[in-house]
Amino acid sequence: VQLQASGGGLVQPGGSLRLSCAASGTRFGISVMGWYRQAPGKQRELVATITEGGKVNYADSVKGRFSLSRDNAKTAVFLQMNNLKPEDTAVYYCHVQSGGLHWGQGTQVTVSS
Repeated sequence: VQLQASGGGLVQPGGSLRLSCAASGTRFGISVMGWYRQAPGKQRELVATITEGGKVNYADSVKGRFSLSRDNAKTAVFLQMNNLKPEDTAVYYCHVQSGGLHWGQGTQVTVSS
């Protein structure tokens, strides 16, 4: 499974970014797809995931600010991040469960004035 992620960058507090992740090479169905993040000195944590059936799960810290969606083929997900805060600064990793766990390379999101 190959994961192609894009959309990170530097943004001021209160700004927005949109992350995209596309999966290819999946021999099995994708049961879960979404995003995790890891800030310096902290453990990797869930941001938002969506199941094959369409159930979306958000971390409490991003509810009301982030929105996860996917394409009709269910092989790409998009994380719209609004009202970004400095504590959202982290490397964001795309994640897929498809015959096993798969991770993208990570994309840096920095929220700073």
